[in-house]
Amino acid sequence: MRYLKIIFFVLLILNFYNLSFAEETYFIDMSKLLNQSKAGKEAQDFLKKKIITEDKKLKEEGKLLKKEEIDLIAKKKTLSTDEYKKKLNQLREKNVKFQRKRANFTTAIAKQRADARSRLLKALDQILTKYMSENNIQIIIDKKYVIMANSKIDLTDKILEVLNKELKSLNLK
Repeated sequence: MRYLKIIFFVLLILNFYNLSFAEETYFIDMSKLLNQSKAGKEAQDFLKKKIITEDKKLKEEGKLLKKEEIDLIAKKKTLSTDEYKKKLNQLREKNVKFQRKRANFTTAIAKQRADARSRLLKALDQILTKYMSENNIQIIIDKKYVIMANSKIDLTDKILEVLNKELKSLNLK
């Protein structure tokens, strides 16, 4: 019986400790903050528009190269061997430049996306640090790591409001 009382007492103390700890723990939905903030939406729209525009240009250039290749194949019998090889080498050089241009664009977009994300996360880090110190919060966890929680401890909308006020744009031009 004595052991039962000790176990009950220990569990009671641990329960109070967990409750007090839970009051200082909150969670946020990072993907919502990154994707639905004004700055995040603007960056995504800018990058989408840039990708679509450049993709159209690259497809058009690819079609022209393909047409040039078909024309060269059609003229193969009428051209001399040296002239055909010369034009074929020129076409290959154009194709290599085209592939390099496509790869450079993809790399540039990835770099710009990473830069925008980094700047947004840096601003969000400052906002969260300030919010935690002002509201005496010990821990903020990303929602994807939370299995189950009361919606009262979700700070996503509050932080989203602050983020939208403090960071209107990332200026990705």
